[in-house]
Parts: sequence; structure tokens; C-alpha cells
Amino acid sequence: MPVDGGAQSETPVVEPRPPSRFSGAFQTGLRVAGGVIAVVAALVTALAELVIAPLRVGGHLIGVAVIATVVANLALGWFAATTVGRKWAVALPAAAWLVLMVTASGRTSEGDLLLVGPEGGAMVDGDSWVGVLMILAGSVAFAVVGFRLMLAQPPLPGRASPPPASSGKQPPPHSGNRQLPPSKPRV
Repeated sequence: MPVDGGAQSETPVVEPRPPSRFSGAFQTGLRVAGGVIAVVAALVTALAELVIAPLRVGGHLIGVAVIATVVANLALGWFAATTVGRKWAVALPAAAWLVLMVTASGRTSEGDLLLVGPEGGAMVDGDSWVGVLMILAGSVAFAVVGFRLMLAQPPLPGRASPPPASSGKQPPPHSGNRQLPPSKPRV
């Protein structure tokens, strides 16, 4: 009964619609499409990175492709995991990107290079640092996304996201986040 004595309004109960037999297939189709888009986007961004890798200013390599590689690969890893809904999905664009980059770092039968490599037996020289750093930084970017996903806790049942860390509340003892008692200083 309301405190002010007014009429109590009743909210109508809305029954959820039963799941369609096509909803599971539709979700699966969206996840597959997300994986395919992630792989295609990885190949497109890799080609764009190869185009800007030899960019020079005043005759010197500037390495803008390294920054583009890191940003693109972080976004691709996030996109793949989000759209497919599985942590392993980061491997889809990572594998496509790495295969293309490793292929581009080798010489063609005519002796051409898409990604400039070092001359002679050197590991890195003045004309190859962008290519070497691009492959290293791009691989590390995918590894960082994968590592962050492995460490991420799944959301609790009934919650869309974990509670904010700055709430000031201690987690309940059954949540697995138990704190150790403070240790006594050694004298």
C-alpha cells in the first residue's frame, strides 16, 4: 500500500518472446562474419602498412608504418575477440597478418622486396629497421591483446560488466579475491 494513500499503479508484466529457431543460426552467422571481416581487415591493413613502410622524409625512413601497425593490430585483435565472442579469435587476424608480413619480407623470383630487409649478413641496417620493427611491433600488439584477454575475468552472472575498482567496497569472501592479512615488519 502506498504511503501517501494514492492509487498504486501496476506495471504490466511483459513475457519475453521465446527464442526463434533461427536466432542461434543468426548469432553463429554474425560470429563467422565477424571473423571473416577481421581476417580481411588484417590483410588490407597489412597491405596498407607495406605501402607506407618505405615512406621517407629528406631521404630518411620515418617509420610511420610502425605506429600504424601497432594501432591497427590492437584494434583488429579487439574487433576479432568482440565480434566472434571467443578469446582465441585474436589468432585469426594475427595469423593472416603475420603470414602476409613474413611473405612480404622475402624476395620474389625477380629479386624484389615488398618489405625492405637488411643487406648481407646484418640483422638490421639503415634501410631495414622499419620492416624489422614493423613485424616485431605488430606481433607484440596482437600478443598484448591476447594476453589482456586471457587475464580478463568473465563477467559475473547477471552483470553486464564488473564493478568499478574505485567503489571502496571490499569483495565478498567467496569471490576468490581474498586479501592476505598484513604481515608484521621484521626487526
